[in-house]
Amino acid sequence: MSQRQQQRPQEPIKYGDVFSVEGELAEKPVAPRDAAMMQTAENALMGQIQRGGAASMMQSAAMRNERAGFVGHSDVNDVANYQGVSATETEMPGRRIITEAIGGQIVRDFDQRAPLVQSPPPLFQQVDAGITIGEALEATALSCGQKPVEWSDAAAIQAAEVRATGRTTITPGGVAAAAQSAATINARMTKDEDKTKLSDVLADATSKLPADKPATRKDAEGVTGAEMRNDPFLTTNPAGVAASVAAAARLNQQNNTKNKKES
Repeated sequence: MSQRQQQRPQEPIKYGDVFSVEGELAEKPVAPRDAAMMQTAENALMGQIQRGGAASMMQSAAMRNERAGFVGHSDVNDVANYQGVSATETEMPGRRIITEAIGGQIVRDFDQRAPLVQSPPPLFQQVDAGITIGEALEATALSCGQKPVEWSDAAAIQAAEVRATGRTTITPGGVAAAAQSAATINARMTKDEDKTKLSDVLADATSKLPADKPATRKDAEGVTGAEMRNDPFLTTNPAGVAASVAAAARLNQQNNTKNKKES
């Protein structure tokens, strides 16, 4: 017993332990919802979570902090929540620079080679309305893809689909129907390796939705409530469906506020 107590970390992993940051952010413990927000930002910009990137580093630190009891599964730091989490790109000749920041402080930047041949610009420039619910579901497939589909996941996916499409019923053969079917089959299985995973259901979620829309705070609340009500412990997965939709909603709200100030 005493040996286990000695092995338990005495302090949480803080942002200053992971990144070259300073001030208030450096003293904040890395929390699960912070990592989910960065995962959503990376996925929206680059189409996937980067190996060795800010999101994966934050997720690893947040999981350790949660296991040690320093943070809860739904915790989010006020610096990340109110000052913002972002992943942006700057186009340069033959390359692009990706910059990831938390609370205005850069935590990681790197170069990517730009394609040699680029498609011509569209006749009409479409204004980015924000991260959609479908994109948030696809982010879940990347951040929590190996998790077997459970009833709480299926309920959250159904709530997300209904809000994305504006319909009161789920689409036959759609992503919510697939999730419900997977949860039903998984409940009868004993081995996790034989169960259908979230990545099997949520990959290319946007193409399986008959309609889609940018995630809002109300959408996040609805999806979170559905996931919690159908979980035996009344909790949500820190990298699951509700977390991804909530992260997308936060980023959209931050971008909308920023755009209003600039205009």
